[in-house]
Amino acid sequence: MWKSITFCVLAVLGMQHTMKGQASQAAMQAKDTIYLTNPSFEDYPRPGKPPTGWYDCGFPGETPPDVQPDATFSVSKPASHGDSYMGMVVRDNDTWESVSQRLERPLKKGKCYEFSMDLARSELYISVSRVSEETANYATPAKLRIYGGYGYCDKQFLLAESKLIINHRWLQYNFRFEPPADYTYLIFEVFYQTPTLFPYNGNVLLDNASGVREIPCNEETPAEPQEIVKENVPQTPATPDTRPDPPVVKEPRVVTTPPKDPPQETEPATPQPDRKKIVLGGKEVGEVREGATIRIDKLFFESNKAIIKTESYETLDEVYDFLQSLPEVIVEIGGHSNGLAGTSFANKLSTDRARAVADYLAEKGVSRDRLYSRGYGKTQPIASNESLQGRQQNQRVEIKIVGFKKN
Repeated sequence: MWKSITFCVLAVLGMQHTMKGQASQAAMQAKDTIYLTNPSFEDYPRPGKPPTGWYDCGFPGETPPDVQPDATFSVSKPASHGDSYMGMVVRDNDTWESVSQRLERPLKKGKCYEFSMDLARSELYISVSRVSEETANYATPAKLRIYGGYGYCDKQFLLAESKLIINHRWLQYNFRFEPPADYTYLIFEVFYQTPTLFPYNGNVLLDNASGVREIPCNEETPAEPQEIVKENVPQTPATPDTRPDPPVVKEPRVVTTPPKDPPQETEPATPQPDRKKIVLGGKEVGEVREGATIRIDKLFFESNKAIIKTESYETLDEVYDFLQSLPEVIVEIGGHSNGLAGTSFANKLSTDRARAVADYLAEKGVSRDRLYSRGYGKTQPIASNESLQGRQQNQRVEIKIVGFKKN
């Protein structure tokens, strides 16, 4: 009897030890995770107001993101998690939507983090074009960018960005980043396919954001979007049929062709006007017209020099492919500087960088009579020079269609 009692006591103590160990492990995981406020974007569906807990960072005069699904813009997709989600758009007047939130504790410099979110694209997002003032479907694919900063809307550093969101069904997108500073805010921004010739109307739907979890820096995260697995979905057991089998009656068989399964991710094309398209990187990004400007995001030079870094070649090769596909197009390559440089240095550096891009394209095979280079110095800023991000935006190279060769 005493042996039985001793065994039971030891078993209970062992179970307690195991439970304490599991609780300790869960506590450590929770300690390493930064949880967001309202990560599933739950709120009353409505246009022009972000979900509770999220701060609008949009452009002055433009409406904030929407809580969906809502009939105002013909968005009807069910939520991936909970009852609602956030809809964000990019517009054809070169504005786009973004939101931000203060973190419960900072991201730490030198640490590595993973983060996931369910993303999709709505087949319909009906609104009014800001350029033509006519009804338009904001359905062209866009992408999500994640920034770290020190305040609301303070985009200090681009931590991660998604691929172009072409999927209409919800998929889980995974992100991994290593912040270069201790950021206290996260900013979510939707943006155009890059490089792009000119802005367009598009949407991204966001739902079910995870916590930001600290991970070992050698730990990998899935590079491709993942199918969403619904957990703990109750299954209704089939009711057994106790009725007697009916008599067998032979009838002529009618052979029908079963419907084919729809392709997994073949998206219907967004209706477009019957005009010549611009294709960059395999994507339609606009229409060929005089005066259109190609936005080049990933073009990098050595500091204060006109030497192109090798990581820029992929972007420039896409520009080359575009120019080769339309041999009649004549472009100007314009270099721009930020406002901190002196006038003479800014003029020289912007001119040299524009010429370096032209030389690269010419060496690839673009005819010199189709390439003009010009340095604008610091005369055409597109953002404030008061912030680092603004100065980075101003120091740029743009490619503008200035005309067409006559046959």
